[in-house]
Amino acid sequence: MLAAPVSDPVLLPGWAGGPKWDGFRALLSANAGQVVLRSRRGTEMAASFPEVVAGIVQLPDATALDGELVVWDAAGRLAFERLQNRLARRGAAAARAAQEWLAHFVAFDVLRLSGTDTTGWPYRRRRAALESVFTARALIAPWVLCPSTTDPDTVRE
Repeated sequence: MLAAPVSDPVLLPGWAGGPKWDGFRALLSANAGQVVLRSRRGTEMAASFPEVVAGIVQLPDATALDGELVVWDAAGRLAFERLQNRLARRGAAAARAAQEWLAHFVAFDVLRLSGTDTTGWPYRRRRAALESVFTARALIAPWVLCPSTTDPDTVRE
C-alpha cells in the first residue's frame, strides 16, 4: 500500500486515488484509552506524537486507522524535516515539539470501527464509514481526512 511514482497515472474502474503525502505512514489503534501508533515497519511512535495520542478522545473507542503523520510549516507546506526531528523526542521534549510543530494524522482508511473489523468491507463502504466518523464527530486537529477521488481526470491532474 505504499505510493509509487508512475509516468502516466491511470485510475482503474472501482479504484480511488489520493495525494502522495510527505510524511510517515502509520497505523493507529485506539482501544479503551490505550493508543498504539506504529510506523509501517512496526516502530512504536506514540511517545513522539503526544498530540495524536491526546486526540484519540475524538475517535470512537476500538477504532483503527491507516494514514500518514505529517507536519505543515507556517506557509502550509509539508515539512518532512520537522516531522523527522520529532521521532527522537519523548516526554517533555515531545510535548514542546508538539506545541511548535503540530503533527497531524491524515486518515486514508478505517480498519476497525467501534470494534468491528472493516478490512473485509469494499473500499467504498470503508471510505463512507471513515467520512461518517469525520462528519458525525466533527473531528479537528490532529485529524485530517485524506482527499479521495474516483475521477480519472483529477488523478491525472
